[in-house]
Amino acid sequence: MKEPPAELDPSGAQAHEIVDLGSRDFTALYHEHSRAIYYLSLRLLADPDKAEDATHDVFLKAFRKLSQFRGDSSVRTWLYRIALNHCRNLQQTWHNRTMISNVDDAVWETAPASCDSPLRALETKELGERIQTALDALEPEYRLLLLLVADAELSYDEVAALTEQTPGAVRGKLFRARKAFAALFHKTA
Repeated sequence: MKEPPAELDPSGAQAHEIVDLGSRDFTALYHEHSRAIYYLSLRLLADPDKAEDATHDVFLKAFRKLSQFRGDSSVRTWLYRIALNHCRNLQQTWHNRTMISNVDDAVWETAPASCDSPLRALETKELGERIQTALDALEPEYRLLLLLVADAELSYDEVAALTEQTPGAVRGKLFRARKAFAALFHKTA
């Protein structure tokens, strides 16, 4: 599995200073958020190479559009919006719709820690595969909502801003998404 691009501190504390960023500060922003953007891209694109490319593209777009950041949301939310739009665009291309996913090979083949027993490593890998299978079977909107709340740990308000819905609509859809995920996950057993 490819290593994520960098370390992450999900606080997004630089929201108000982003317009005044120099190249050093943008580097810090990249290091702060690139891991989360990579993992979101990986979940959406199911390909480590495409996710890595998408991560770099997202930050390139962000750098080019710094002057357009209004500060209405956190930097983290702004970057997630760019990543979601970019990944959706990639998914809509003919090539990406017809390619076979290699997510099973790349995502779940991580080296277990030296203290993990072989049985524990196998259980973890199988659980990861079951989770990914259930996520892949969900309708795309439900999968996205679950990933934003569970993996990215965004608030309902942040998810609502990203998906252009009301927080109430997000709560309702998340309820249905969790129910659908639980049913699909149970079927993978």
